Amino acid sequence: MAEPVRAGSARAMRALERILSARGIHLAPEDRQSETTGPGHPEWHRQARAEYALSRWRTATPPRFRNADATLPEVVAWADRALADPSSAGALLLTGLTGTGKTYEAYGALRRIAAGGPERFELIAVNSADMYGSLRPSPVLGASERELRRLSQVQFLLLDDFGTAKASEWTEEITYRLINHRYNHCLPTIITSNLPARDENGPDLTDFVGDRVASRLAEMVTTLVPMIGADRRRRSREAA
Repeated sequence: MAEPVRAGSARAMRALERILSARGIHLAPEDRQSETTGPGHPEWHRQARAEYALSRWRTATPPRFRNADATLPEVVAWADRALADPSSAGALLLTGLTGTGKTYEAYGALRRIAAGGPERFELIAVNSADMYGSLRPSPVLGASERELRRLSQVQFLLLDDFGTAKASEWTEEITYRLINHRYNHCLPTIITSNLPARDENGPDLTDFVGDRVASRLAEMVTTLVPMIGADRRRRSREAA
């Protein structure tokens, strides 16, 4: 007895196409879609992962940046590396004056990763001043340690406006513990800062984070993007 053919299988669809073709009926491309993009096909699963990752990206992204796209070639290249192999992506550091588009590019990079359909996508995006505020000693026993552990271990971390908080021994120690963990575990990190990575004539990131963290960032940062230009927020307001 011939082996039964399941309805909807690729074999059955090809047989149906031959019968219909003999009668002068040709299936439109969309009628064949289930054979190439239905459940079980790699592209179907990639799209499902992308949809899930993008939903997580939207949840973590403030409304102002939900239209963000990575536009700079260096940022696009870093995002593609992070999608292909997160453990080797290192950190993306975007520096520049206020309003040059650092945060927009950072969220755009994360959006590009999510849209690629990664196998796993966990994200925390936080302004550094808010981060230090949440890590200060709390009446709730262990709350600040749990939050630091959460930030240290999340797969993708965006630290926005790094270096704007007032530097102290406490902020330096917190920063060291956070960066050291992510450095040791090769976790992809995006950092934006108004401070230059290095400036012999003025304040830079080293002045804020201290030598221990600066040493780790020097190896951890695989892509440094200095952004220049006028403050876009003021320029758009003046144009209006």
